Amino acid sequence: MPTPRETILQALLATLQTVPATVLRGEALPERVPAGGLVILRDGEPGEPEVTLSPPRYHYEHRAELEVMVQGKASADRDTVFDTLISDIGTALAANRTLGGLCDWVEAEAPRPVDLPVEGGQALKAAVVPVILHYVTADPLS
Repeated sequence: MPTPRETILQALLATLQTVPATVLRGEALPERVPAGGLVILRDGEPGEPEVTLSPPRYHYEHRAELEVMVQGKASADRDTVFDTLISDIGTALAANRTLGGLCDWVEAEAPRPVDLPVEGGQALKAAVVPVILHYVTADPLS
């Protein structure tokens, strides 16, 4: 049986898979970015929890990361596809802020996009989007 942390990450992945892009978890960057864009979920860090006692509860602000990227010929096309993909991610997260009741709250931070040249290929537009998962567990190993 998966831990609450793993269950939450799986629910986040399922929510992200509703966007019209290729969504992967923990995968290496492929050689080509699909036409609709690519999102790679990185598990991130749960950080130090706040602890309450009687009964013990561990309150996490887990920081997962989304690597979001698009590839295209024209800069304007890349910008439009990237902006649409970021907006679609925001809409998906806003529609499921508790991941079906698994989290207290899910929120994304603003991306900091960069344009990356690719030798012998089309340029990429990419950003890391931090996603903060607020949840409580009964044990730090669960």
